[in-house]
Amino acid sequence: MLPSKEELIKVVTFKTSRSGGKGGQNVNKVSSKVELVLDLSFTPFFTEEERVLLREKLANRLDLEGCLHVVSQEDRSQLMNKERTLLKLLALLKSALHIQKKRKPTKIPKAMIRKRLADKQSVGAKKELRRRPQPD
Repeated sequence: MLPSKEELIKVVTFKTSRSGGKGGQNVNKVSSKVELVLDLSFTPFFTEEERVLLREKLANRLDLEGCLHVVSQEDRSQLMNKERTLLKLLALLKSALHIQKKRKPTKIPKAMIRKRLADKQSVGAKKELRRRPQPD
């Protein structure tokens, strides 16, 4: 089960720094880039199975300590970037915890097979009629 934003805020840490990009002089003065760090080992709302699943699926996003990092620097506002990092984190967690249903193989009905073969024969006959007659 996914935690709410309020629960996430209690366990994550935010780091701010100066960001590049748009903003003119504002970029040089304001620390608007936000990096969210979530330590998966200290999350009370995930079961051990969910933690293992998260470590497997998000392995390329984890650092050596097992912390998940999410960065946002799109906006000029630090508050907006904090919101964006929380939304990105929730989307990451949702996609990582999603377990795909197993596909049930189904048999193709005999009527469909017959129809496909009949269509192929009719197309082949049509193309055969377009050919020039062979000289004897």
